[in-house]
Amino acid sequence: MTALRSLMAVMVGVLAVGCSGPTAEPPLAVGATSDVLGRVVAHVYAAALSSAGTPTQVIVVDDPIEALSTGSITVTPGFTGRLLRLFQPAATARSDKQVYRMMVAALPEGIAAGDYATAAEDKPALAVAESTAKRWGDNDLTGLVRHCSTVSAVGAVTGARSPTTVGSCRLPKMEEFASDTVLFAALRQGDITAAWTSTAATSVPDEVTVLADTPPARVQAENVVPLYRRHVLAEQQVLPLNQVAGVLDTAALVEMVQRVDVGTDPRAAAEDWLAEHPLGR
Repeated sequence: MTALRSLMAVMVGVLAVGCSGPTAEPPLAVGATSDVLGRVVAHVYAAALSSAGTPTQVIVVDDPIEALSTGSITVTPGFTGRLLRLFQPAATARSDKQVYRMMVAALPEGIAAGDYATAAEDKPALAVAESTAKRWGDNDLTGLVRHCSTVSAVGAVTGARSPTTVGSCRLPKMEEFASDTVLFAALRQGDITAAWTSTAATSVPDEVTVLADTPPARVQAENVVPLYRRHVLAEQQVLPLNQVAGVLDTAALVEMVQRVDVGTDPRAAAEDWLAEHPLGR
């Protein structure tokens, strides 16, 4: 009887193991900053990983670099120039290639970077009234540099990154404004000559001209780049992160942010974009 009971116990154990099946892989944590653009880009990388078979979960964190270092997240998006200034505040590189190379070299041990998106950025950009651009005869920063002495006042929203120099042009003391609405109103009224915005901003009025930064770069690059914990991701998981670099552009970032601003979930916006731009094609 004892032997029979033992046999039945073993059979029950085998059946229990057989019924439980393999343990589900926990989702890979992708960190995001709380701003809309940060969440959108995080969901783009999460969608890329998911499309390659890696379950993901996007979580908002206060400090993505710290979260990577502690292992509470495995992947996070960043912008090359901001990361470079974080680790090397005195770095003067401006072009996207130089900024990326210096950023990679400055990353803490244990954190790696994937390929940066050459066409997707969010770097400071100067906007001027259309009349100013026509008077200067340029729609890029060359005009600003040539007419630097005529720039009487420059404005920016409080807290926005606002370079004090553009190439060889040292700008006047920056005036702060409470919002984009007030900032661009001051630009239209002629109270300021130029206004700082960014290349991925969604609130730039149609009647102003955003000056392009043509080579050689006069403003430090801010390209989208994935960071991840070194020796944690497999090669087939790094691949989709790198493939994003070949298809993501600034226009897509702006469109996704605009959709989120009117109520679309950032995950849905990212997945819709990826469905229209399959990776590896």
